[in-house]
Amino acid sequence: MTSADFAAYLASLPRVLAGAAALFRDAEGRVLLVEPNYREGWTLPGGTIESDDGETPREGARRETLEEIGLDRPLGRLLAVDWVRRPGRPPLVAYLYDGGVLGEDDLKAIRLQEEELLSWRLVPRAEVSSYLPGATAGRVLAALDVLAGGSGTAELENGQRVG
Repeated sequence: MTSADFAAYLASLPRVLAGAAALFRDAEGRVLLVEPNYREGWTLPGGTIESDDGETPREGARRETLEEIGLDRPLGRLLAVDWVRRPGRPPLVAYLYDGGVLGEDDLKAIRLQEEELLSWRLVPRAEVSSYLPGATAGRVLAALDVLAGGSGTAELENGQRVG
């Protein structure tokens, strides 16, 4: 197979996007959310994995966390993987890692990326679904269940557990 044939083969494969985020909590268990300036609503610190540059999901989540909120922390275990179908767009595989519990000094050290973010806040579990869109809310709630129950990584489709 020539390199042109291989390039054509790769171009013919289905396209899947990949993103990664970190789930940070405070001592009361509230979830850290950020408010982007490029769309309505709230989300988690995270973003697109730069896979063309060889970045892994874990590396992407850590890089995005540093860029977006100024915290460079090693991430804990993988809490959830979500396959998200979206009309008119390629599917998204979303990885969610444990960012750990942030102390008062960590929260004071947050520095927002002004090009992308307007604000941040801590949200109790009971309010997560009112801040985050469906699949993202389901992903966060499943991850909180994993943390609370000590179970393995949650496998999700559109924010709902499967298997």
